[in-house]
Amino acid sequence: MKRPVIGIIGNSYLLNDQYPVHAGGRMNSEAIAAVSNCVPLIVPSDPALISVGELLDVCDGFLLTGGRPNVHPEEYGEAETEAHGVFDRGRDAIALGLVRECLTRGQPMLGICRGFQEVNVAMGGSLYPEIRELPGRMNHRMPPDGTMEEKFELRHDVTFSDGGVFHRLMGAPVVRTNTLHGQGIKVAGSRVIVDGFAEDGTPEAIYIEGAPGFLLAVQWHPEWNAAGDPVSRPLFEAFGDAARAWATRGSQQALKAV
Repeated sequence: MKRPVIGIIGNSYLLNDQYPVHAGGRMNSEAIAAVSNCVPLIVPSDPALISVGELLDVCDGFLLTGGRPNVHPEEYGEAETEAHGVFDRGRDAIALGLVRECLTRGQPMLGICRGFQEVNVAMGGSLYPEIRELPGRMNHRMPPDGTMEEKFELRHDVTFSDGGVFHRLMGAPVVRTNTLHGQGIKVAGSRVIVDGFAEDGTPEAIYIEGAPGFLLAVQWHPEWNAAGDPVSRPLFEAFGDAARAWATRGSQQALKAV
């Protein structure tokens, strides 16, 4: 059977502060190929090059990756400050519209880190610019020094709602995850259900109430050691299963039209 195509929404930036590129982390592509068993396709996050409608026709599902740029605060009605960091308005335009369309169609989508935040903002929610500055919160940012293993080390627990979506998916009420983010959910968007929290109360896992298809997002980075981690693997496997179901339905509809 032909493997489903997963559009990986990447980031725009200047390579060596000079050469413009569209790129996505290799670990994301490896997780989609090896664990979800789908075809990874990196998508240029620029509405001048491709439309949301075209993407929906080309891909069976979408992965919203992490990235250094943050969602611009204008997208949730707040003014830009230095604490909000750097932005990628092209990705904002593609990703936020894509979330809403995937929700309407039931087309599979998985959000990671910035992708988690994009899902919330697309549904009308807002973000804190710096979690570590809030009273009682830990520093969730990536350690500035060390090896990749040290940067992606499992650093805190996430507790899921008893019997909820993520509890059932993971087969456990509490899991251990890495943490590499600065921002986080301030106000949950319409129909956004926070289904998992870090030890300090930071939202870490969400789904959309009443979504007709797979639409989950996590604040941590499950692409790290996706094949071997007991938390990452079921997430990517379930995403792959959802993409196969979507692709099969599309193939059946195409055959009916012949």
